[in-house]
This record gives sequence, C-alpha cells and structure tokens, in this order.
Amino acid sequence: MNILVTGGLGYIGSHTCVKLIEAGYTPIIIDNLYNSKKSVLKRIEKITGQLPLFYYGDIQDKPFLDTIFKKHSISSVIHFAGLKAVGESVTKPLEYYENNVYGSICLAQVMRDNQVNNIIFSSSATVYGEKNATPYIETMQTGNVTNPYGWSKYMVEQIYVDLHTSQPTWSISLLRYFNPVGAHPSGLMGEDPQGIPNNLMPYIAQVAIGKREKLSVYGNDYPTKDGTGVRDYIHVEDLAKGHVAALNNINQSGVHIYNLGAGIGNSVLEVLAAYEKACHKKLPYQIVNRRAGDIAAFWADASKAQRELNWQTECSLDDMAKDSWNWQITNPNGYPDE
Repeated sequence: MNILVTGGLGYIGSHTCVKLIEAGYTPIIIDNLYNSKKSVLKRIEKITGQLPLFYYGDIQDKPFLDTIFKKHSISSVIHFAGLKAVGESVTKPLEYYENNVYGSICLAQVMRDNQVNNIIFSSSATVYGEKNATPYIETMQTGNVTNPYGWSKYMVEQIYVDLHTSQPTWSISLLRYFNPVGAHPSGLMGEDPQGIPNNLMPYIAQVAIGKREKLSVYGNDYPTKDGTGVRDYIHVEDLAKGHVAALNNINQSGVHIYNLGAGIGNSVLEVLAAYEKACHKKLPYQIVNRRAGDIAAFWADASKAQRELNWQTECSLDDMAKDSWNWQITNPNGYPDE
C-alpha cells in the first residue's frame, strides 16, 4: 500500500517512514530539502533494508504533485512538509503562510483531483493557544495563538475541516504534537537542526558535545515545580508509531483529532538533568529573562488516542535523552551533505 509522505526526509517524517516500512507500508517521499538532507534516505535503507522512492520537489508545485499521483496508486497521504520554527515565523510570516497554508491547499487540491481522500496532517499543540487549562483535550476551543507558525497550523486544520464538510467522504486525521525529542535507538537517525537549534533538547545536545557554551533557561519564576517551564516531551519513536496507528484507522471517513503526547509534563531543569545522566557530565546553564509569549506549563490528555487508536507512549524521559545523546555523539555534525 503506497503512502505519500510529504517532508518525509525531515526529523519526524523520516522516523515515520521507518515505522511505515516496518508495518508493511510503502512510503513514497516528497521533500524539497529545505531543512533536510538526501543522505537520510540511506539511513532509512540501513535500518529497514528498503530504500524508499524519493521525489525532490515542493508541494506548492501542483503539476509536480499531479505527476506523482498519476504515476503511483496512492492510498493515503501523511503531510509533514512545512516550516516549523516559532521564532523565525515571527520574522518571516509571509513565508510561513505561503509554505504551510498555501502548500497544504495545493496538496489537498491535487488529492481531490486524483480521488485520494485520506490524509494525516502534522499539526501542533500550539493551536490550543494561551487560554486553555492544562491538560489539553481535543474538544477544547483552539485559537488565541501567539505566532504565525501556530496560526498556520490552526488555519490548515480549519481548511481541512471545511474540506470534509463539503466532501464528507474524506478521512482527515489532525495529529496535534507536543514536544518531539530523541532519536532512533540505532544512532543512525535523529534531529539535525540547521543553525542554532530552536528546541530545548537539541540545544542541550550541542552544549554537551561542545558546540554551544551553555544553555539559557528562560525564566525560573514560573508557578511550576522548580520555577522553569514545563512541557510534554514525546520520544520521536513513539510519535512515529502514532502516525502508523492513525493510518491503520484511516478508512473511517470524518475528521479525527488526536493529541500525541506523553500526558505528563517535565520542566527544563528535569530535561537538563536527564541529559546530564545520559552524557555523564554536568552541563553549564544560566537563568535569563522569560521569553514573551511563553506559557508556564502545558501537557496533553492523550487518552483519546489510547482509546481509539490503541496507542500510548512507551519511552521515558531518560530514553529520550539517552537516544538523543547517542545520535549526537555518533553524528556530531548531523547528516552528511549529499
């Protein structure tokens, strides 16, 4: 069964392609290599024994997309492709709306034209905004988002909901991620941020390897267990399995919304301590001012995914740190260029 995976060479997309192959699916990857590298393909092959079919191109290029749908019998789409840095989205809002919103519209139009009605969309917990109480539940009102990245995810969700309203035969799964971290246990695949990492654990990893002098902790006066921000961290392996679970349930028409998170919160200092345990050394950090728009704490209620998809996380915070460190020391400069 052919599954089109947009952004399939990215961090989450590549791990999901491994799980798809292991589950008996055939991923067909589209990626424009904006924030990924072609050498990921060989890593997928090394882990699974299967080299996925890869097309270099952009989802905004509808003729390009159409040729792929015409050439292959595609049953479903898993849509990862998009820009994802919150801070960058504030400085480049037009690029984020063009890539994330317009690109998602182009993809849906080509799917519609080729009678492919099953899609799993890579969304985000940012759609819950600032005003909802923790834990976040799928039935909560979304919106009140604080940045263009979050708004782009919110907009695509709404567009896809409206698409289903107009054409009820569609099956649309909106997967709201929390904070993906970690790496494949083999050390062959992991997160390879270009430039300064935007997320906590990759930044800690670069401090541990000696690329960064120290970690900046944004605020220690939040109403949390140790004063630092609390987030729901999920191992990328668990997250990838969540996509396979959603795909196994894709033939039921409707809009299906699932939180993919661990269902517990960990503070910045707890994540740092787990990483120190993994790399067997103390890591330097400094407390700095809070960042505007940061929320004190949030985590998922992931019980719906457990109930309907038979999915739940299996990896601990220690597993996340251990696998991240294994990837970092094995690949200090990330994936090779190709």
